Amino acid sequence: MSSAAAEQKPGEIAFRGLITLSIMLATIMQVLDTTIANVALPHMQGSLTATQEQITWVLTSYIVASAIMTLPTAWLAGRFGRKRVFLVTVGGFTLSSVLCGLASSIEQMVMFRILQGCFGAALVPLAQATMLDINPRENHGKAMAMWGMGVMIGPILGPTLGGWLTEYYNWRWVFYINLPLGIIAFLGMLFFMPDSDRIKRPFDTFGFLMLTVVIGSAQLLMDRGEHAGWFESREILLYCALAGSGLWMYIVHSMRTEHPFLTPAIFKDRNLMTSLVFIFFIGIILLATMALLPPYMQNLMGYPVLDVGIIMAPRGIGTMIAMMIVGKLTNHVDPRGLMLFGLLCTATSLYAMTGFSTYVPPHTIVWTGMLQGFGLGFIFVPLSTVAYATLAPQYRAEGASVFSLSRNMGSSVGISMVMVVLSRSMSSNHAYLTENITAESLGIGTHQIPTSVLEGANGALLLLDAEITRQAATIAYLSDFKLMMWMVIAAAPLVFLLRRNAPAPAAA
Repeated sequence: MSSAAAEQKPGEIAFRGLITLSIMLATIMQVLDTTIANVALPHMQGSLTATQEQITWVLTSYIVASAIMTLPTAWLAGRFGRKRVFLVTVGGFTLSSVLCGLASSIEQMVMFRILQGCFGAALVPLAQATMLDINPRENHGKAMAMWGMGVMIGPILGPTLGGWLTEYYNWRWVFYINLPLGIIAFLGMLFFMPDSDRIKRPFDTFGFLMLTVVIGSAQLLMDRGEHAGWFESREILLYCALAGSGLWMYIVHSMRTEHPFLTPAIFKDRNLMTSLVFIFFIGIILLATMALLPPYMQNLMGYPVLDVGIIMAPRGIGTMIAMMIVGKLTNHVDPRGLMLFGLLCTATSLYAMTGFSTYVPPHTIVWTGMLQGFGLGFIFVPLSTVAYATLAPQYRAEGASVFSLSRNMGSSVGISMVMVVLSRSMSSNHAYLTENITAESLGIGTHQIPTSVLEGANGALLLLDAEITRQAATIAYLSDFKLMMWMVIAAAPLVFLLRRNAPAPAAA
């Protein structure tokens, strides 16, 4: 369905608001599930009698299944129609969410999470392509701002909502909450979304299988690397070998086949290719910071889970404010300037976070998080608009699929990267701090240590080691914040490779 055709359908114009509401509910439902289940894992582990290694597959299975099934979205929408694919995926995602809530064993939970990931994979790219198609070009900035709110705010609010549901109800409600959202989205699409044109295109089975191997192996490598010991583990080496060989075979196959799985034309578009690299970096910053702050506040500062959620909520508020502003500015201001401003805000917030301590006041965490969310909002909306500015309309669904995949891969790489740096920095920092530390060098006399501690064997040394460990962990967290700050700065030159909004080329 071309954008021109979409704009000429009076039914679609008349019900644009209801269509937007339906696809936004579906988007929020899907992206929310990437983080909402994280805080409920300890409760799931006890209820399902699972080991620590087994419970991690609740997250890994969903991420891998979602990543693999993102790519065939464009082909499915062209073959069966966008409306039909939307209905099947929303219905399947809602049903599998209920099944996750009803799971009575870890095996059932992992199986239902795989189904949830498979059905949910198409929702975000299809929503983005539909928002672009049902809105005229001059309103694409506003459309991407609205779509971006769901994509960006969902992962931010996920831990807060998940913690609240787990604390006051039950971990199963983390999945049951999708039921009303899914029903409303399904009914809205059923009654108000018109069908799209069909595109007959052969399905490249071998190419899809090779990309499945590449993406699945890469995701498993990122998710399992820290637990398995990275390249000291045969499991991780196997994933590397599979990813490398699969990529090589896909490239060779695509150069020889008449209808490769991914249309080569989308990789010739400079804006889209630059945006894929850019959104990869943004994916790292978006979820890596969220993976670091909750344990920092809980383990080092002693905040309960609900307080952590409340303190992190302003980050989402900052994103919402930015997207409301930038949606109105996109058509009047060079989007590259807006992105540079967003990068400046994000880098400034991360720089401020490098000055955190174990006694940082809550308001400091609030304003740095809000500034960071504000900056990401100024990046995400113009990027989502410029990415398709020079791309032919018939390639939007495929481009949106690759765009979503790049963001998800960046998130996986970011979380794995910061956790590796954190773990290794803690060990090296602890060793460095203990080199010259003694009770005398710190001026600690026995009169300064509680008697109850001294009564235990080596009590004073244990107390000292605990504080050293705490400070070593603090320095490690700050090193991660600094690393992300430099990544934001390194991504800035990519802005100048983007072209300003221009009419998309005509269909070939």
